[in-house]
Amino acid sequence: MSNNASNQIKSLISLNDFFILSKARLSLSVVFSSLSGYFLAPTIIDFQEIIFLSVGGFFLAGSSNAFNQIIEKDYDKKMQRTKNRPIPTGRMSVTYALFVSVFMLILGLISLYVLNPITAMFGAISVFIYTCVYTPLKSITPLSVFLGAIPGAIPFMLGWVSATNDFSIEPGILFMIQFFWQFPHFWAIAWMTNDDYSSAGLNLLPTRKKDNASALQIILYSIWTIVISIFPAFGFSGTLSLSIVGVIIILILGLIFLFYGLNLYIKKTKQQAKKLMIFSIVYISLLQITYVFDKFI
Repeated sequence: MSNNASNQIKSLISLNDFFILSKARLSLSVVFSSLSGYFLAPTIIDFQEIIFLSVGGFFLAGSSNAFNQIIEKDYDKKMQRTKNRPIPTGRMSVTYALFVSVFMLILGLISLYVLNPITAMFGAISVFIYTCVYTPLKSITPLSVFLGAIPGAIPFMLGWVSATNDFSIEPGILFMIQFFWQFPHFWAIAWMTNDDYSSAGLNLLPTRKKDNASALQIILYSIWTIVISIFPAFGFSGTLSLSIVGVIIILILGLIFLFYGLNLYIKKTKQQAKKLMIFSIVYISLLQITYVFDKFI
């Protein structure tokens, strides 16, 4: 094999490791959520702002994910799901991963600061809570999920704040929707991977067990998500509104979401947890799309 071909392969491997370190797909979902919030704001759409929001959202999310993998490198070695990540395998040194993390953090914060300081502040808060609070507490208490839901809920409202340079009831509602959604979504993942997590000393289900109480919590938080998601239809959310058609679509999606939660409560299987996890992603994506289309149509 020629040196040129060898270098190309190494570059591809390095790029793939960057995607794994930054959890590129998850970071792109953060961008999608942020842009949804941006389009909902009562302002003129500016494509330059969209670019800065996308770049800032992607790199801040990527930075948080990278810091998380640095901190949890010893746990990752013990779990089947994560043992092949770049740091546990030695393909990437901690020093290099830290450099990449800090670079993404700086680039992300600068991009959001260009939009306005409030947006950059919320971005910084998100990274801090995820990295310095949620990640260390994962090995101590299941309550870490509550704290982890805060940075997880920020992207949807961040788009609104980036467009308006203001935090008020509207982005607060967007935050609460995604905040409560985090619990059934993450607990479905924790249910699926409970054995793997337990082998590394991490217990993230609310009761630390795959039991009725944990499944009931999933149902309750699903209901809260549905309730808050239709608030804009009743004039409780300032300029954020939702038409009757929008409410019907949101309720149908919510009832399907709840159906999967109830199925997990009844059957308590890994397969049902996986179905709930998959639909939770479909649900929040379609909810955000419905909100945006409802505004413009």
